[in-house]
Amino acid sequence: MSACVPTRPADPTRTDETSRTHPPHSPPPKPPRRFRISGADLSASAAVFLIALPLSLGIALATGAPLQAGLVAAAVGGLVAGRLGGSPLQVSGPAAGLTVVTADLIHRYGWRTTCAITVIAGIAQLGLGCLRVARTALAVSPAVVHGMLAGIGVTIAVAQVHIVLGGTPQSAVLDNLRALPAELTHVDLAALLLSMLTLAVLFTWPRIPGRAGRALRRVPAALVAVACATATAAFAGITVTKVDLPSWSSHALAGLPEGPVMGLAAAVLTVTLVCSVQSLLGAVAVDKLASSKPALRPEARRSDLDRELLGQGAANIVSGTLGGLPVAGVAVRSAANVNAGGESRNSSMLHGVWVVVAALLMVPVLELIPLASLAALVMAVGIQMVSLHHIRTVTRHREVLVYAVTTLGVVVLGVLEGVALGIAVAVGVALHRLTRTRITHSVDETDAAGGGTHHVRVRGQLTFLAVPRLSRVLHQVPQGVDCVVELDGSFMDHAAFESLQDWQKSHVAQGGKVEVTGRAGTRIAEPASTSNSCCRPWTPWRNHHCDRPQTETTEPPAGGGGYQLASGISAFQRNTAPHVRDELARLAREGQRPTQLFLTCADSRLVTSMITSSGPGDLFVVRNVGNLVPLPGAESGDDSVAAAIEYAVDVLKVQSITVCGHSGCGAMQALLNSPPEGGAQTPLKRWLRHGLPSLARMAVANQPWARLAGRAPADSVEQLCLTNVVQQLEHLRAHESVARRLQEGSLELHGMYFHVGEAQAYLLTEQPDEVFDQVEAEGELRPA
Repeated sequence: MSACVPTRPADPTRTDETSRTHPPHSPPPKPPRRFRISGADLSASAAVFLIALPLSLGIALATGAPLQAGLVAAAVGGLVAGRLGGSPLQVSGPAAGLTVVTADLIHRYGWRTTCAITVIAGIAQLGLGCLRVARTALAVSPAVVHGMLAGIGVTIAVAQVHIVLGGTPQSAVLDNLRALPAELTHVDLAALLLSMLTLAVLFTWPRIPGRAGRALRRVPAALVAVACATATAAFAGITVTKVDLPSWSSHALAGLPEGPVMGLAAAVLTVTLVCSVQSLLGAVAVDKLASSKPALRPEARRSDLDRELLGQGAANIVSGTLGGLPVAGVAVRSAANVNAGGESRNSSMLHGVWVVVAALLMVPVLELIPLASLAALVMAVGIQMVSLHHIRTVTRHREVLVYAVTTLGVVVLGVLEGVALGIAVAVGVALHRLTRTRITHSVDETDAAGGGTHHVRVRGQLTFLAVPRLSRVLHQVPQGVDCVVELDGSFMDHAAFESLQDWQKSHVAQGGKVEVTGRAGTRIAEPASTSNSCCRPWTPWRNHHCDRPQTETTEPPAGGGGYQLASGISAFQRNTAPHVRDELARLAREGQRPTQLFLTCADSRLVTSMITSSGPGDLFVVRNVGNLVPLPGAESGDDSVAAAIEYAVDVLKVQSITVCGHSGCGAMQALLNSPPEGGAQTPLKRWLRHGLPSLARMAVANQPWARLAGRAPADSVEQLCLTNVVQQLEHLRAHESVARRLQEGSLELHGMYFHVGEAQAYLLTEQPDEVFDQVEAEGELRPA
């Protein structure tokens, strides 16, 4: 829709450059885009910078690299990866997950060659990004990834213990463990004191209670911990080793790689793998965090993983060239960015600018920081990388072996070797689960004498390897008896399916009865016969006109509506009734016990059971034109709605009431076009008068318009549809039975909006503003 704007008549004598360049009917030239930084991005960048500064120095210390290398990596990660990456809210920099890898490379090849390896790894990431294989990296088992991070965390923590005690760490974990008893005999008390102070502040700062605690927690705990240790050392005159930042003029840049070709290739592969997997998994995690922020723009809530890989590759090339550490997405900084209100990639880029400013102007302040304090900070980060939540998760999914092997492999052998070992074990476990199928046969003891029900239970995946055992057990079932086949797995290949189907047909033909159920005992529906109906479960339909094929030239029979009704009933009796008969018989015996009152429009496009995935007995449904709830005692009120509300709340004891509007509502269009205030009062106009409060609510000048998943409504009709849901919820609260149950806390009210054209449901959030948030589809279940 275009707006008509009155313009001045064109002067036929004008032949200036503008008229020649832009002929009639061409779009006007777009004004130049101005670079604008929002206040939210500015504050978020400051919060991320305060976290990144001490961590960057600490990670550089842990790797044995020049301390400036951590600042270079943080600045490049913010500026380059923040600008070019595909995850707008992810913050990149030197990551703790790369500490062990980088320390080993520096020990083997020296700093300049390590920088060259970082550059080559960045080029490899660019190649992977161009090949669009980013999502392939997500196929690595989460148990392997979490085990890798745990192993790196253990390695970091053990190494930093030596610095905390005032000593010097060794290059290998086992060497550090062997040297630890000797280190404990001559502890540097000053370094230990500052380290304990750092840890105490780091862990107690987020737990300060009360309103003061909420205000103080806005300052990052890492910054406060390092600042307290630095201030203590300065004011108390404690003599300890402190940060030493050499002049930038002597900063070492990348050099030509020197070393054995196979060793350098393995190093490049390791850096590429760890950087890529950590960055891609971090981008996915940031998307999950951003999805809980409805105010964010859609482009900020979904990452382009291939572009993210390209951005990380470019950042590693620049960082390695400038003498910085390898760069990857950092979970701690990214989470802080989202939680601090970052709205775009500007927050990440600004954090890089602040790091540059600090590296150039704050050198005297940074050189006051004790190394023991930074070591304690990094040691805490390493300990937190061994996540109890991840351990519980892999235990629940029976992948403890993969996790433990990967962790031990990283600690003892190295990152690349440990990851390779973990992947091998994960593949072995998957093959073991795929081939290990347990099939048992039993008979109910209660009625075994009378040829009772036989049970065949299949535990595991049904593949062609299990077909001989399945066939042997199935043929142990006597002919003509009832049998229940329980499949406790998530996969069945074609060979197993055919074997089961052939036996089922043969058993039924001999007078027996077979029921195939899932893990919970629920019946698995069989495919409909092609000879009965062209309707199929979960396929599109056209008003149930599929029983009688029609063409444009086919004349509809007399009484077409009656034919459609009879045809639909016949299809129900043939296809659906056998599956729901037992359930309906139970409901007939026990009576209805719905948990929800669902009040929606009478529009024929709204199928309540479909959009709520409900069945018989689940919903108590009230439908009327416009999903209206007349106020109690309103003039020309309709007691049928009030009676339904009272019956549902007081008699059925429903636990929630949902008011559901929808897009393209004809009642709302009628309210906008011709409000029912004057003229002949037809029954429809009298009924629509209950929607006038919604129309008045939308017209209030200072009333914010309802929003749909963070965006403004498409037009005034959609706005009225959304406003009407909110208004009818207020009408519900005016009913005495509803108000009483709400006060008791035993009833909930929900607002819902269904967009017909998009087949998308939205729920009204509990925020002060009227926001309808999109209900996302859950991901597919993976086999255990």
